[in-house]
Amino acid sequence: MAMSHPGMPLTAVALTALLAWMVAADTSGEPPADPGRDAQGPRAFHTDFQFARLQHSTDMGRVWGRERWLTDWPEAELHLLLGINRITRIDAAHSGRLVSIMDEDLFDYPFLYAVEPGQWRFTKREAARLRDYLLRGDFLLVDDFHGSFEWQGFATGLRQIFPDRQIVEIPRDDSLFHTVYDLPEPTPIPGIGAALSGVTWERDGMTPHWRGVYDDEGRLMVVINFNMDLGDGWEHADVPEYALRYTGAAYRHAINYIVYAMTH
Repeated sequence: MAMSHPGMPLTAVALTALLAWMVAADTSGEPPADPGRDAQGPRAFHTDFQFARLQHSTDMGRVWGRERWLTDWPEAELHLLLGINRITRIDAAHSGRLVSIMDEDLFDYPFLYAVEPGQWRFTKREAARLRDYLLRGDFLLVDDFHGSFEWQGFATGLRQIFPDRQIVEIPRDDSLFHTVYDLPEPTPIPGIGAALSGVTWERDGMTPHWRGVYDDEGRLMVVINFNMDLGDGWEHADVPEYALRYTGAAYRHAINYIVYAMTH
């Protein structure tokens, strides 16, 4: 997938211009965002990329009156997809999709995004279907969970999908971190609440980790952003109090992940 500026870092000037474009969306000439929020499959097949959010069950209950897997919806996707269309040559849909595991159209989406997986759970049928989805060559990005308690809950759920595969730290020389942007050094990406409190962590999750699950050919099937919150980095891209370096890192990582998923 050719990019408009391969390898070029997302500088503060470039990102500021991007954010200005975002908040001026009513004069950008872009089509309006598709308001669809159901889990019944895609409604815009005429694009290169669909950003699909995975619906999953959890033992942790709701947060702010909504299901945890809906955290940051739909603003995170809207901001991110505006940025992807602006700074890459990927023709992305203008809003995200919500997809359930047993949705008949699941396999139409080669990229899934799952948030708040700290206590996610799957039935045997759901686990088998996600395993099949990933082993066929598709990709799952996991985000926004923190600390040892949530890690244990997440790992328990992932073992339902892959009981025989290891979760490993992704080495910084993996092509995931160099597909478009070179990201040799990890940048913690905190949620906005933590950032406004002057810290980059929540609970006891003080160290960010990029972990993953590989297939037998060395392709990453699952990328795990642990002790960080990319979704807030996208959602709050136009909030002056949220540091530019966090938003920049969230966008650069997302673009690398998406291009990796589309090319591996």
